[in-house]
Amino acid sequence: MHLKAISDLHLANEANREALLELPAFKDDWLIVAGDVAEKLEHIRFAFGELSRRFAKVFWVPGNHDLWAGPETQGGRVLVGEERYRKIVEYAREHGVLTPEDPYETWHGPEGPRTIVPLFLLYDYSFRPDDVAREDVVAWAREGRAVCADELFLDPAPWESRDAWCMSRCDEAERRLSELPPGQPTILVNHFPLRRDLARLPRAPRFAPWCGTRRTEDWHVRFNAEVVISGHLHIRKTDWRDGTRFEEVSLGYPYQWDRSRGMAGYLRDILPGSAPSEAATSAASLSR
Repeated sequence: MHLKAISDLHLANEANREALLELPAFKDDWLIVAGDVAEKLEHIRFAFGELSRRFAKVFWVPGNHDLWAGPETQGGRVLVGEERYRKIVEYAREHGVLTPEDPYETWHGPEGPRTIVPLFLLYDYSFRPDDVAREDVVAWAREGRAVCADELFLDPAPWESRDAWCMSRCDEAERRLSELPPGQPTILVNHFPLRRDLARLPRAPRFAPWCGTRRTEDWHVRFNAEVVISGHLHIRKTDWRDGTRFEEVSLGYPYQWDRSRGMAGYLRDILPGSAPSEAATSAASLSR
C-alpha cells in the first residue's frame, strides 16, 4: 500500500488523456492529485471517474487551470469563481474523490498515522520583490516577459479579487489545521508551493507572483508537516526545509514528459517514505 501523488495532468492535451486511459490500476494505493487536471469540466469529471476506478482512494485540490472560466455552460451560463469550484467538488463527490471541503483522512502506515490535508489556498501576489508594490506587480512581471493567463480567465467571483479569495481560503485552512491534535504529523497538499523560495522558475523568474502567498511560509513547521506536496511549476523536484520534505509532482504538457514511461512513471511515492536523505537530495530536471 502506497500513497502516491501527481499534478498538472492538463487533460486538454490528447496525449495526456490517452496516458490516463493507459494508466494501470493501483487498487491498494491512495493517490493525491495536486491540481490542474483540466480547463474543461467534462475533462475533470472524466479524470475523477478514471482515477477513482484505479486507486483505493483519491484526493484532489484545485489548480488555477481547473478554475478557469471557459466556454462551457451549466444551465445556460458559464460557472466562474467559487461557483465553479463548488461544481467541481460536486463532481468529485460523485466519484468518492476527497477535496479540501471534506473531513481529513488519516493514512495508517509503518511510519504511524499521517493526516492528509488537502488545501485550496490560491495566491495573493506576495511572491514579489519587497520594492514592487501590489498595484505594480503585473506590469513589473510583463517587463520581464512574464504574464499569467489567470488575469483573463480566473474570475474570483464573488470575491473582489484573487487576493481576497486567497485570504479567505487561508483563514479557513488555518482554523481547521489548528483543530488537529497537537503534534499530529501531516501531509499538506496544495497546488501552489507554500514557500516563496521554492517558487523558482529559471526561465520565467517574474512569474512567481502567481505562485503562492507568503502567509504559508512556516506552515510546514506550525502544522507538523512530514511532506508538503504541490505542483504548478512544472519542475519536478524534491526539496527540504526544516526537516520537511517538499515534493513538486507535476506531469505537465506533452513536451515536458516522456510518453514511453507512461503516466505511471510520473507517480511520486510519498509514503512509505523512500525519498533520498536531505543531504543527498537536489532539484531534479524535467526528465525525472
